[in-house]
Amino acid sequence: MAAKELIEIKFRLTDGSDIGPNKYTPSTTVASLKEKIIAQWPKDKDSGPKSINDVKLINAGRILENNKTLGESRLPVAEVPGGVITMHVVVRPPMNEKARDKQQDDSLKKGGCACTIL
Repeated sequence: MAAKELIEIKFRLTDGSDIGPNKYTPSTTVASLKEKIIAQWPKDKDSGPKSINDVKLINAGRILENNKTLGESRLPVAEVPGGVITMHVVVRPPMNEKARDKQQDDSLKKGGCACTIL
């Protein structure tokens, strides 16, 4: 595999700090990127993500889907030859039981299902 096939990405957290940059192949899935973010999450930061469903990755204004690869996500790689792509990381705040129950009740009132949305 040639080095130019690799995509260099850093992850910008909400406080402005970064994880990375690291290099990934175009076949790397968004879900595996999220797993790496969780594993490398700074220990001194509170309210880190617990699962990949707690993390949203945003690139060029688009939320990336877990089941897609970097290649399928059409990252603007060609626009910055040799550059580092910055993806923004948004962590869903933890919900307490009361908020989760209210969300479920509201969903039922609107004709939704009784499933919990994470």
